[in-house]
Amino acid sequence: MGSIVSSDLQAVASGEWDLAADVVVVGYGAAGAAAALEATDAGAQVLVLERFAGGGASALSGGIIYAGGGTSVQQEAGVSDTPEQMLAYLEREVGTAVTPETLRRFVDESPAMIEWLKGHGVPFEASLCPYKTSYPNDSYYLYYSGSEVSGYGREVATPAQRGHRVKGKGTSGKKLTGPLAASASQRGVRVETLTQVTRLIVDGNGSVIGVECRTLRDAPGRVRDRYTRMAKIAAKPGIYYPPLRKALDRRLAELDRRYSKTIRIQARRGVVLSAGGFIANRTMLQEYGPQYRGGLPLGTTGDDGSGIRMAQQVGAATDRMGNVSAWRFILPPSAFTGAVLVDADGRRVIDETRYGAAVGHALITEHAGKGWLLADDALMRTAIAQITKQSAWFQRGQFEAMRRTAVRGETLDAVAAKAGIDAAGLRATVAAHNAAIENGTPDPVGKPAEFTKSVGAGPFWLLDVGIKPSLVNPCPMLTLGGVVVDETTGAVKTTAGDDIPGLFAAGRTAVGICSDSYVSGLSLADCVFSGRRAGRSAAGAPAEVLSRAAVSDTTTALDSTTAEGN
Repeated sequence: MGSIVSSDLQAVASGEWDLAADVVVVGYGAAGAAAALEATDAGAQVLVLERFAGGGASALSGGIIYAGGGTSVQQEAGVSDTPEQMLAYLEREVGTAVTPETLRRFVDESPAMIEWLKGHGVPFEASLCPYKTSYPNDSYYLYYSGSEVSGYGREVATPAQRGHRVKGKGTSGKKLTGPLAASASQRGVRVETLTQVTRLIVDGNGSVIGVECRTLRDAPGRVRDRYTRMAKIAAKPGIYYPPLRKALDRRLAELDRRYSKTIRIQARRGVVLSAGGFIANRTMLQEYGPQYRGGLPLGTTGDDGSGIRMAQQVGAATDRMGNVSAWRFILPPSAFTGAVLVDADGRRVIDETRYGAAVGHALITEHAGKGWLLADDALMRTAIAQITKQSAWFQRGQFEAMRRTAVRGETLDAVAAKAGIDAAGLRATVAAHNAAIENGTPDPVGKPAEFTKSVGAGPFWLLDVGIKPSLVNPCPMLTLGGVVVDETTGAVKTTAGDDIPGLFAAGRTAVGICSDSYVSGLSLADCVFSGRRAGRSAAGAPAEVLSRAAVSDTTTALDSTTAEGN
């Protein structure tokens, strides 16, 4: 990933450009890497501009790729799945985020996407997780990563395990981004790290012909090393402790002010924006989703909305900007599929087997962010026995935090009083829940019978799973909206519905497959899907207005709106 020398990229004779490439990719997470690989394979000379050291939010993720319809991994594991079943389930989850034709294409290409990733060195394993969980431990790499086995999923499709976890210890996102970056390097993709794009450069016809950046490429080696180390810490563990990230961001900004310089880079064919979402930009979050301010921003400092803002400055349309995915996971332990999730009125919240993003959405939008998991003593003892065997280290920590802060009472009235929950409402909820099991009637919120369990004798436990800032049990969140793109090419659209020549977008910078509803793996899968699409299109973009040797007098450089603290 070393710095680029000018001769590598055929510098412009006039000297108006510091560097040049056929395709310039902004951001080097999964979407940026996929775009770079496809553009290179299409014969383009590619330059990636990366604000930090690479990987982005994708490297911090759990490394789940949502894929199905009969992938090689599913077949090896003995999982029966068809494109029709996958499509039926995703039609319910995806909604109208993309057209039916695009969703069909995503489904049909799903098995080939896994093979493409394998071909670039991404490892998978066909080990089925035997229980329902939000994220499997290091023994399992294929699981139900959404709401497939919930009543919500079973109403429309036969369940199948489609959560393809990239093989690696812990959260394995780096085992996705690392091999993709290595493969890109082997194919001649050039990368400028510690380089932040601040402007899109357009000509008098409105075509994007390059970018302006602030870069540390010529800073002393000790400065670059220090910057890289601090950025890594700010990304993780800084993601879990915001004060640490904020302090490091201030120091990074100071190094940038002292040592960075401004350069201009020509894009002869096109620019691909894959700079992430805007979960790290508190101002934008307040503007579009103020109810989500209590969550943990799942991303890096680079997820500041700068890619979206840059596109807006050249006329791009945006959509679904208020869609934010908030995750409240109650599994593992798998015993909690039999627990009862209630709100402050004692009302049932949702089928407890639903995916964590659906649980979080219901809590925030329908129950004021307040929720408690009710378990009788027998169920809680089972849960405690399961947690060490079924969880990753961070899940054990979250469970222990909930267990230690839980309230207990010998009766429902007593435990409700301690938690501040309406006792009459809780009694009525438990009575309806138990009666449905006893009478063989459907669960009041649609939970499949195999997961239901009668609430037995006390003492009872109420575990707080509400949405609020918490160091030990945070509610991770990411933004789902972005710029509007042509779903065939990835070209960025104007508010009038026209393509912006020379500009493409992918990943969470753009509206995509997961922009209405998220299940684990759907964002990374969309990053690969949309990144490949944008890369192919940018490599073949018309070059008439993009091949100028210098910036004309009518060229306008448009500022992006960056995150706070930049």
